[in-house]
Amino acid sequence: MSVDPGAERACTGNLLLSPSRDAPNRTSPNPFLDTRARVPARVSQALITGGAGFIGSHLSELLLSRGWHVHLLDDLSTGAMSNLRHLREDPRLTYTIDTCASSRVVSELVDDADVVYHLAAAVGVELIVESPVRTIETNVHCTEVVLEQAAKKRKPVLIASTSEVYGKSLALPFHEDGDLVMGATSKGRWSYACSKAIDEFLALAYWKERKLPTVVVRLFNTVGPRQTGQYGMVVPNFVRSALADRDLRVHGDGTQTRCFCHVSDVVVALADLMDDERHVGEVYNVGATEEVSIRDLAERVVALTESESEIVTVPYDEAYEEGFEDMMRRVPDTAKVEQALGWQTTRSLDDVLRDVIAFEKTRSVI
Repeated sequence: MSVDPGAERACTGNLLLSPSRDAPNRTSPNPFLDTRARVPARVSQALITGGAGFIGSHLSELLLSRGWHVHLLDDLSTGAMSNLRHLREDPRLTYTIDTCASSRVVSELVDDADVVYHLAAAVGVELIVESPVRTIETNVHCTEVVLEQAAKKRKPVLIASTSEVYGKSLALPFHEDGDLVMGATSKGRWSYACSKAIDEFLALAYWKERKLPTVVVRLFNTVGPRQTGQYGMVVPNFVRSALADRDLRVHGDGTQTRCFCHVSDVVVALADLMDDERHVGEVYNVGATEEVSIRDLAERVVALTESESEIVTVPYDEAYEEGFEDMMRRVPDTAKVEQALGWQTTRSLDDVLRDVIAFEKTRSVI
């Protein structure tokens, strides 16, 4: 992984790509791929904002395995360079430590990119509740900057959104064209959902008005190795508690359900959705459809880790804030992405949990 050691903010200079016999064929006359078609001798270059984060690090790994060059932009507010430790020797991976709120920085990096994956965002329920201003400003302003700079050079952009945008909707499973039902603005819980919905509106508006190729992906509880539990992510928190024989804290009564998708499956969809102009201007759900209650999830973790932990319930008001509202079910309809890509999940929930457990065991001895 290359970086200019003399740069105060760790900007790499290794962005001019040399021809490669292994470069993918990018000679399509497709206008969506025109930035690639002008440089068919080059290996493609991806810019990933939030690239040192959990999903960003796995997407980097996948794109590198496909012969891409990858440049990461991350301010390390929620990401970590340790997520990229296993990739640091690959010269095709470069990075800039800065914020994507900086138009100057984003403009320079977009110039050298063939495609942009905008993953940078405020994440995690705890962070959202504790820092609503940061959540809104990060999600909305950073997306504005990325789309504005990408539009100047017409570089395709994938916007990572969230299942949270469905809000309090009861129309399950959630369809991409379904109504979004938000809670009251007095409930800080919904600031994240609303800010990400604005991101989606903005991305689609850039496509309709300015012909910037954009794709929106709504992610449903992506989990796997390297995910931090620092901001309230339930699976790594449960696993770490179980391995330490600490109580597993289930918020509410534990009957709320979620669907957990392995990050390795998710990043395949992210990569493949940027390979064809037919996906431009579309919104896709990406996630697993195996539904599990949070109580049952805790029990599975305890069983798989052979832990002596107890499972305790904690009222929402105590876990987060007074009047906190949650969605009781969150289940995606994934027919659209399955039809578009032939994409399907390849790992069950138990597979996901075993991978996280194995990673956390390794992490605990490092």
